[in-house]
Amino acid sequence: MNPAPFTYHKAANLDEAIGLLGTHGADAKVLAGGHSLLPIMKLRLVEPDHLIDLSAVEELRGIAVADGVLRIGALTTHHQLERDLLVRDHALVLAEAAGQVGDRQVRNRGTVGGALAHADAAADYPAAILALDATVVARGPAGERRIAAAEFFVDLLTTALEPDELLTAVEVPVLPGRAGGSYQKLANQASGYALVGVAVVVVLDVAGRCAEARVGVTGAVASGRRAGATEALLRGAALDETAIASAAARVGDGLDLLDDLHASAEYRRRVLVGLTRRALTSATERANA
Repeated sequence: MNPAPFTYHKAANLDEAIGLLGTHGADAKVLAGGHSLLPIMKLRLVEPDHLIDLSAVEELRGIAVADGVLRIGALTTHHQLERDLLVRDHALVLAEAAGQVGDRQVRNRGTVGGALAHADAAADYPAAILALDATVVARGPAGERRIAAAEFFVDLLTTALEPDELLTAVEVPVLPGRAGGSYQKLANQASGYALVGVAVVVVLDVAGRCAEARVGVTGAVASGRRAGATEALLRGAALDETAIASAAARVGDGLDLLDDLHASAEYRRRVLVGLTRRALTSATERANA
């Protein structure tokens, strides 16, 4: 099926893109990589009157580290994110998530900003940016603002972005030396989306105990969520097999797990426990190394 007719705009810079979005409001959609938007346009689930193409907006590109923060432009593709050495050095869990998005064609075209703004329940990135305690940078007519990852995901396909705002970058605090992360996923074999995805970041103190732990969950919930009960059990603990297993067993506490045609809530809970245990073990090994 073909999409409904629309007017195409190719923004030359960020100010023009924001201006177009402000002018056309709810009648406009923003095109980044297109791998989320174009399929639903072809199905006519959305029928925007105006399409604003961001591909020429150079301000939205680039990956850099400054002042202890890794900044990733919104138009960074999944493939670039997976392969970039700065990302692999400072946010390996994000690179791992990027490497499990869709297939090769999707990873070479789709963008991190587009994926986060779309906020699909089964997307890979929400778990990773929650575990990394990242910040989403948005810009609109009122200027720039920063949104903590824990506040960014509101509900299914819903974020804290205002209708006239664009997601411009993701900022990740550089992890200390004794830190490790891991992203683990059970993929839907037909689509590649996450039935369940878990991202973990652990930071060890000088005695080798857990100084900080963050666990992000995707796929099993309507929007990305932190696993607070598991995090609380890990802090201050020696991360041996017993402690990891006990903490992983509580990962579903307080989460409203999805129950749909792809998997039941109980199945997702069991998978969630297993993937969390695997991710914690891997992250701890990396932190110790």
